[in-house]
Amino acid sequence: MPVTVLVLYHSRHGSVAALAEKIAVGVEAVGATALLRTVPALTAVQSTTPQHPVFTQEELLKADALAIGSPVRFGVMSAEMKAFWDNTSALWLKGALIDKPAGVFTSSSSMHGGNEATLLGMMLPLLHHGMLLVGAPYDQPALHQTQSGGTPYGPSHVTGPEHSSVLTAHEQQLAVQFGKRLALVAGKLQ
Repeated sequence: MPVTVLVLYHSRHGSVAALAEKIAVGVEAVGATALLRTVPALTAVQSTTPQHPVFTQEELLKADALAIGSPVRFGVMSAEMKAFWDNTSALWLKGALIDKPAGVFTSSSSMHGGNEATLLGMMLPLLHHGMLLVGAPYDQPALHQTQSGGTPYGPSHVTGPEHSSVLTAHEQQLAVQFGKRLALVAGKLQ
């Protein structure tokens, strides 16, 4: 059976969207299908127009795996991503997401901007839903070499003082490998 991975994100300035696109490259590199989707905006004020469609609950339910991405907001996920999770109680009551593999990714403006705290915090709803966490194991050389983003908890990006959404080579490698791993794990669980 073909595997479908929903790569769901919120991105205000494009960095998280850039990570999502690299994760999708990894998903598709192993023959799976990547659905790039965004969560709805909470306000009419957006720095960038969403690059991908807003997800539907049907897509969430049909996906074999889930990658969730959010920018860092004071060490936690964005309000938009939190609002997404806050509206999943009905799915939680039904156990609709139990045993689906899932992982997280993020972007901040500085090396100590809260990437790891945000990634860990984004894992909590996954655990409450009974999902299976997938990270980035240390067999990835880029994880040892990166001078920017990248953690064992999931891909990350550091925009720097220029607020650049251009991913470094290591950030790209880690995002692609994460997408591959998530799709392969989902395939093994089918």
